[in-house]
Amino acid sequence: VQLQASGGGLVQAGASLRLSCAASRRTFSNNGVGWFRRAPGKEREFVAGIAWNGDSPMYSDSVKGRFTISRNRAENTVYLQMNGLKPEDTAVYYCAAARSAFASTTKNQYSYWGPGTQVTVSS
Repeated sequence: VQLQASGGGLVQAGASLRLSCAASRRTFSNNGVGWFRRAPGKEREFVAGIAWNGDSPMYSDSVKGRFTISRNRAENTVYLQMNGLKPEDTAVYYCAAARSAFASTTKNQYSYWGPGTQVTVSS
């Protein structure tokens, strides 16, 4: 599976962005999918995850209530709607396909990673 994240950009605090994660070469419709991010000087951290069937969305405490993960299995795409963006959300955002049908907060539970998309939030 090849994953490609898109939709990042430079926005002001309070704005919204929607990231997309599209799969190619083969479907990831039977895999859990997660979004992670890495801010400058920090470790890659879990942001959100979703099960193969769109159920069981998971969020880190830092984004809960502001971000929404969803997926369209027919389009082989997973989305991350980000509202109320803050400067501390600035990072490179990565999507990843899980080894199983369910998402995980743990990086090593993911087999395939996309190259990431930059999100920059100015104050």
